[in-house]
Amino acid sequence: MKIITNTFLIVCGLLFSIESSVSQDKISQRTSESMLCVGNHWTPEEGKSFLNRMEQSYTTSAAWKNRAKQIRELILKGAGLEKYPKKGPLNPIFGEKRVFDGYQVQNVAFESLPGVYVTGSLYTPTNSNGKLPGILNAHGHWTEPGDVGRYRPDAQKRFASQARMGAMVWAYDAVGYGQMEELGWIHQHPEALKLQLWNSIRGIDFLLMMGADPEKIGMTGASGGGTQTFLLAAVDDRIAVSAPVVMVSAHFFGGCVCESGMPIHKGRNFQTNNVEIAALAAPRPMLLVSVGGDWTKNNPEVEYPHTKYIYNLLDKPGLVENVHLPKEFHGYDENKRAAVYPFLAKHLGLDLTKAMNPDGTLNEKMIVIEDQKALYPFTDKHPFPASGIRNNNDVVWK
Repeated sequence: MKIITNTFLIVCGLLFSIESSVSQDKISQRTSESMLCVGNHWTPEEGKSFLNRMEQSYTTSAAWKNRAKQIRELILKGAGLEKYPKKGPLNPIFGEKRVFDGYQVQNVAFESLPGVYVTGSLYTPTNSNGKLPGILNAHGHWTEPGDVGRYRPDAQKRFASQARMGAMVWAYDAVGYGQMEELGWIHQHPEALKLQLWNSIRGIDFLLMMGADPEKIGMTGASGGGTQTFLLAAVDDRIAVSAPVVMVSAHFFGGCVCESGMPIHKGRNFQTNNVEIAALAAPRPMLLVSVGGDWTKNNPEVEYPHTKYIYNLLDKPGLVENVHLPKEFHGYDENKRAAVYPFLAKHLGLDLTKAMNPDGTLNEKMIVIEDQKALYPFTDKHPFPASGIRNNNDVVWK
């Protein structure tokens, strides 16, 4: 999917202008009208100016840590997760394992809240010893038939490659995607962000329950999956390594309700953006992947230097990196994967030779792309539980 600047694009059903020109008076007026920061809430110049002001406000590690605490509290309060609901048993439902070249796949659904089943697939290496590093993989807003969410060929290649490298990989559906959609869930729901973030938190619990190394939990995803990645890393320190792809922007706040449909960026007399939110990962290793063909085009000059400044305050400047692909567009295609695999291998102790050739090209020839429904956990043999919830409005938070 190509995203081209200076045109209009549709992101999760909302229309935004990539390069809007808005006066400061209009920004103030708009800010007072809503606590939500949606899509291109700012221009690139306004986003850069905001980061410049923030940089002057925290010049010590203590000052940044105080700011980080406030941002984290804002996210949790805005998402309605200021107080976590009780973590009940996950009650996983496992499908049969399918064994391929160097990896195996098992469809799983687990209960994140009473009656709420998160659907996904667990990818693991066929030969492994000891505790495996765990990697959560979130997906973006790809909805074209045959090219949906975690079922896309490039997504399946990513999950399988990470498993071949020696990781336990949890690839799961966003709210209202894949089998969740067929069950009755909708993505365009006012509390999609809340449930999606909670499902990610429980995804870590699931990996740990399956025996993943608690010191080596990573996460990655592109577009809306990139948003899920930096939001989870921001609020859950169990994410040790993160790689948000084509999403961290100073001026673009995410165009879907699952990214900006709840007040996680602004409170009374308080404002943040996705750069600061992503930087809450510091000093844990983080890779920003950016391209010239979307809202991350300024990463080398704007977003990455500010993030590195924060890592430098914490005496860990070498733990944040940026790979910028100026001629590429929005997605998690071949060159993005080639950028992320070495980073994950370095920080999670994975075997890069299982996913990449000596010349730096990807080694994905033996990966099998399965049909979408082959990756569904609920089947005639493993039916959807009678106590399961099929509608967003039936979720009980307690």
